[in-house]
Amino acid sequence: MTVLTIRDVPDDQIQTLKVRAAQAGQSLQAFMQDLIAKEASKPTMAEMMDRLNRETTATISTADVLAAIDEGRAGH
Repeated sequence: MTVLTIRDVPDDQIQTLKVRAAQAGQSLQAFMQDLIAKEASKPTMAEMMDRLNRETTATISTADVLAAIDEGRAGH
């Protein structure tokens, strides 16, 4: 596992994170690991768009659409 060091974090932000960790019943390290895991598991907008494009690509031709419209109009 990799060690991560973050420098120059303002004291007020550290204090806020310590309080939140304590409220969650966690050490600051465990709290930060959970935050990192949550952030890393969320897809970015670009990743979401790529997935949407992959999953919504239609293989229906214009002829298929027009045929379905004609069938609907004919009442079949």
